[in-house]
Amino acid sequence: MSRIGNKAIKLETGVTVNVGPNNLVEVKGPKGTISYTFHKEMKIEVLGDEVKVIRPSDSIKHKELHGTTRALLHNMVEGVTHGFTKVLEIHGTGYRAALRGNTLVVSAGYSKPVELEIPAGLSVNVPTPTEIQISGIDRQAVGQFAAVVRSIREPEPYLGKGIRYKGENVRRKEGKKAK
Repeated sequence: MSRIGNKAIKLETGVTVNVGPNNLVEVKGPKGTISYTFHKEMKIEVLGDEVKVIRPSDSIKHKELHGTTRALLHNMVEGVTHGFTKVLEIHGTGYRAALRGNTLVVSAGYSKPVELEIPAGLSVNVPTPTEIQISGIDRQAVGQFAAVVRSIREPEPYLGKGIRYKGENVRRKEGKKAK
């Protein structure tokens, strides 16, 4: 029995959920609109200010889809009301980031700076040269772009240099010892 799948999703004021044909769900809110096509066997019901996901049977496949569908739908509602933000920190001498139009430019110890095109629907802010804030209404897109930026130079265990999530604990190793 899915504990997550059985929970109803509360809708705040100003948020509307429309279920169309082929389980195409569109969520509108103060921050924007997201749409996603869910599995055709899951039934999504909008009851006033609540949304419930109902599974057709107790098979393992339906139990798996039940919780996943509810979690994705909840993230959509959360995204259009509050949005999602990931903050990255840059550690290392000469490592920095800057915005140039719709491009994020990261200098991370390579011969040339790495330039990344910012995807549509996301906003990137660089308050200091060593901090990058990625925000948007789609949780998957925010997390994916943050992972791409982090993969430019992942934190290494000896000096801790690289790009990491804010609050991420980098396990440090001891270097070589002299005799």
